[in-house]
Amino acid sequence: MNVSVVIRTLNESRHLNALLCGIAEQDYEGQVDTVIVDSGSTDGTLEIAEAHKTNLLHIAKEEFSFGRSLNLGCAAASGDALVFVSGHCIPASRSWLSELVHPLRADGIVYCYGRQIGNDASRFSEKQIFAKYFPETSNIPQEGFFTNNANSALLKRVWENHPFDEQLTGLEDMHLARQLVLQGYRCAYVAEAPVFHLHNESWRQVRRRFEREAIAMQHIMPEVHVTFSDFVRYVMSAILFDFGAALRQKRFLAEAGEIVLYRLMQFWGSYRGNHIHRDISRRRKEAYFYPR
Repeated sequence: MNVSVVIRTLNESRHLNALLCGIAEQDYEGQVDTVIVDSGSTDGTLEIAEAHKTNLLHIAKEEFSFGRSLNLGCAAASGDALVFVSGHCIPASRSWLSELVHPLRADGIVYCYGRQIGNDASRFSEKQIFAKYFPETSNIPQEGFFTNNANSALLKRVWENHPFDEQLTGLEDMHLARQLVLQGYRCAYVAEAPVFHLHNESWRQVRRRFEREAIAMQHIMPEVHVTFSDFVRYVMSAILFDFGAALRQKRFLAEAGEIVLYRLMQFWGSYRGNHIHRDISRRRKEAYFYPR
């Protein structure tokens, strides 16, 4: 099975070279090509992409959405399988690619996603989120439609009939997976295909990321409502959970302040996104679409 790796970028020079080197070093028997869709980088990202001889595409800021940029990359891809990986992820093993796409050879499985882990520089609470949604045990096939395009694979023939929604402010992966599951297809979680997912975000960027996802969630699951009392309850329970984990790891004094800030930004963003999705102006919608 030939593979095309599709990467969305915007100022990803910090980790992009390591990602592209990791792709080149994979133990994979089929043909592998890389497509990068850039939305206006100014930090050296383009030079790194060109040095690695990727298929470099460009999308203007005013045209950008997460789904539209992926569709652009998928249309230019030549592989039987489309592998999506974030520009700030790095494969954690040389078998990452082969493990990730292997379930696509099974009957009915058309969309897979792999494990995500942090490193020593990752925020403590984010590593707890990774552990919750990306456990050590695979689930092939899985029940439900949770997926994540920071580390995933999709059959191209399926994408050709089911492109990503270009209007969503995020969660285009879950939106597509839900459609596929409703039509009888299956998704799979592959723990043996891990990547280091390395966010380097300000607190404002953390909040906005969760806002965008909550806005998109209202299109996918409009029955989900987050009240202010939910916000308070979620923040308190998540902080207490992380405090307990930090105490067990003897990291409480070092991590306590950051835990409180991260969980506040996470759930305040989720609360706001859950409530403002109906009245986003055109100007504000562009700000939510554009990742930075």
